[in-house]
Amino acid sequence: MASLNVLVLVCFTYVALLFLVAFLADRMASRGRSAAWMRSPLTYTLSLSIYCTAWTFYGAVGYAARSGLEFITIYLGPTLVMLGWWWGLRKLVRVGRSQRVTSIADLLSARYGKSNTLAIGVTILAVIGVTPYISLQLQSITLSFSIFAEADPLRGYNETKTVFWVSAGLAVFAILFGTRNLNANERHHGVVTAIALEAVVKLVALLAVGIFVVWGIAGGLPETFARIDASRIGQWQVDGGRWATITFLAAAAFVCLPRMFQVMVVENEDERHLRIAAWAFPTYLLLMSMFVVPIAAIGLELLPTGANPDLFVLTLPLHQGQQNLAMLSFLGGFSSATSMVIVAAMALSTMVSNHIVMPIWLRLQGAAGASVSGDVRDVVLFTRRVTIAVIMALGYFYYTLSGGGAALAAIGLISFAGVAQMLPALVGGLFWRGATRSGALAGLTVGFGIWAYTMLLPTLGGGVLPDAVLAEGMFGLSWLRPHALFGIEALDPTVHAVLWSIGLNAVVFCIVSLASFPSPMERLQGAQFVNVFDHSSGPRGWTGSVAQSEDLMVMSQRILGATEAQAFFQRELARQGGRGSLPEPTPVFLERLERELSASIGAAAAHAMIGQIVGGSSVSVEDLLAVADETAQMLEYSNRLEMQSAELSRTARKLRETNEKLTQISRQKDAFLSQVSHELRTPMTSIRAFSEILRDDDTLAQEGKARYATIIHDEALRLTRLLNDLLDLSVLESGQVSLNMTRGTLKEVLDHAVSTAVAGFDTPMRVLRDPASEDIKISSDLDRLAQVFINLIANAQKYCDAEHPELSIHVSREGSQVLIDFIDNGSGIPPEFQQMIFEKFSRVSPERAGGAGLGLAICREIVQRLDGDISYLAGASGGAFRVTLSGIREKAA
Repeated sequence: MASLNVLVLVCFTYVALLFLVAFLADRMASRGRSAAWMRSPLTYTLSLSIYCTAWTFYGAVGYAARSGLEFITIYLGPTLVMLGWWWGLRKLVRVGRSQRVTSIADLLSARYGKSNTLAIGVTILAVIGVTPYISLQLQSITLSFSIFAEADPLRGYNETKTVFWVSAGLAVFAILFGTRNLNANERHHGVVTAIALEAVVKLVALLAVGIFVVWGIAGGLPETFARIDASRIGQWQVDGGRWATITFLAAAAFVCLPRMFQVMVVENEDERHLRIAAWAFPTYLLLMSMFVVPIAAIGLELLPTGANPDLFVLTLPLHQGQQNLAMLSFLGGFSSATSMVIVAAMALSTMVSNHIVMPIWLRLQGAAGASVSGDVRDVVLFTRRVTIAVIMALGYFYYTLSGGGAALAAIGLISFAGVAQMLPALVGGLFWRGATRSGALAGLTVGFGIWAYTMLLPTLGGGVLPDAVLAEGMFGLSWLRPHALFGIEALDPTVHAVLWSIGLNAVVFCIVSLASFPSPMERLQGAQFVNVFDHSSGPRGWTGSVAQSEDLMVMSQRILGATEAQAFFQRELARQGGRGSLPEPTPVFLERLERELSASIGAAAAHAMIGQIVGGSSVSVEDLLAVADETAQMLEYSNRLEMQSAELSRTARKLRETNEKLTQISRQKDAFLSQVSHELRTPMTSIRAFSEILRDDDTLAQEGKARYATIIHDEALRLTRLLNDLLDLSVLESGQVSLNMTRGTLKEVLDHAVSTAVAGFDTPMRVLRDPASEDIKISSDLDRLAQVFINLIANAQKYCDAEHPELSIHVSREGSQVLIDFIDNGSGIPPEFQQMIFEKFSRVSPERAGGAGLGLAICREIVQRLDGDISYLAGASGGAFRVTLSGIREKAA
């Protein structure tokens, strides 16, 4: 068996190979001679394999041995995310590229109004959340070293020293790999190429072990399946709740883990690569998981009881004497751990330097901090290197506090649940313009607190969380026990922690966002993120009238370096036409400069540094239109509510008026029935009485008989008129009336109506007319029209209360219509009766009425049948009616 010295030599040789590959790739890219494979979708897909860490390489087998097929959930979550790339990842990558974000903290900060407070919170959460994951890598490498140390009696093995030196070595590797370039948004071709190579190494190693186990130990597929069925894996029962929860955690972690965001978004060359990765990466995961169950089943069968299932990938080849295969397996596990640590440390160090160190440095420098002499590059690079060392130290301390004895899968789930707390703010920021910074901060705070209390702290030893709190709950309250929060005890601990942390995180995020109002910058960025496919340009413009190009050049050199800054300014000068030595500080130039700087120090710090020099910013027309459109939608919705409210008020008012009208009609109906009874009874009583006198009184003189006969005749005529009015109105309302359409002049109709209406009165009223205006040819039922005029003139004769009654008839034209106004000089109709006068049985003053109140109702029906209109003119000085006739011809010759 290989000694520890040989193992260490293999590790250093392998790392040197990775360095060589990364160095050559970076040099080729810097000279513009990058090979096609460096920018291919295959390389991008292989870089996503950073998801497959030592947990996947070693821990998946141990997971299967302990929990059966539940290990599939770790692969199922990312597979679902990739299959749905069109709806989620495509938008995330587009936003990342358009905003030139450097990390997930940078993206959330940019979305919520360039909030550095939120970025700090996300950074702290990411560092703490990833710490257990780094501890997992340390544990896997330490365990693999321990396996080889057992057969090396010439060299003592100390686990504590080993994990320390592994931490230190990984920190050095991460610093050398991840902090050579400052521009975090510039593609790390070397790192990505090295990760792609490691993806191939760990896949080949795992497939080699799997093939050896199936065909070299078990004897083929049928025998392997038989052994799986005979093992405890074959009878394992799957918990549906844990499956759903862990699948969700794996999907969330695939998007939110800083290292995944780094390779999936920041390192993306072309978002079209997602189309290939959508099926290629799930295929890679399928190959990685293909032999997990056979290795677990054969390991449980052959290896001694108590053997660590997490190391079956390594111990099975050693058990069978396959040292070369075991060495390849070790390289696969070591490759899985180193690639994760390098990229995670690189991403976290960028977040810490951009969102914690740089803002503090800017504040300490004061107003002139953006343009005074000095080199920011050294500050940023030094910060990132120190941060990597601190992160590895945190992983080491977590390992020592937790004891290092937990299953790799259990440690991984803790980390997954921690970084998943970013998901509500991330999804809300991408798809909901109403999401606010306050909501994101509140949700993250609540989710992080519950996750730490229910999942992170209970796994740490050393009295970090006292046993009394674990058993009895905080402050002695049983409903605050970490594994039985709010009194719920039946849930699995992982399901319990995820349910409360993510659930309350999302609820608080939504409630606070709805209760708070976004700032103008938040609304602008919300439009940029949610509608990124409509406008993928920069989020804002600058007003550069007060900016000095020299100051901007000094600042850029301090951040980008002299060479890169001068090259950038020369490119922009050429873009502007090449006049002068430096480009003009136009809004377009300042926007490009900010995006260039944000790739090195983050969006918030770049915005602040340019803001110190420029002193102000403006927004693009597209974004103003987007916000204006949102405001217009809000106003339109408000106006719609107001219109609906006004419509309801109008409807209610009309209902009240209709109710009052119906009440009046009901009273009029009762009065009409009483009047009709009276009108019918009065003439009939008279007819009966006088006819009995004529029948019974033989002594009645001839003169008396004639007088009584006349009375009987008049009463019969009165009764006939009443019945005719009722019948006439009934025929008109039913629409069964036959109109006798003839031609004539309006003057002739009015002459006939006036002579007929005033006949029989002792003192006929004076009628004022203008014959010239009445000389109009009309085509209508002239008899029915004359009936209307007669009724109106007769009513004026009967009801005008002036001392010298007069009636004015005015004829005028409006287009093809003729208006005939009948206006007397009386007091008119009281306002409370004006809406009722055209109703049946309506009478203004019953004591002066000579009819049953059917005349105007009949007039309305006649005029409407003639395609005209009749109305009362409320603004006239006396009683005034207007008849409107349509379809009028020219004046008569």
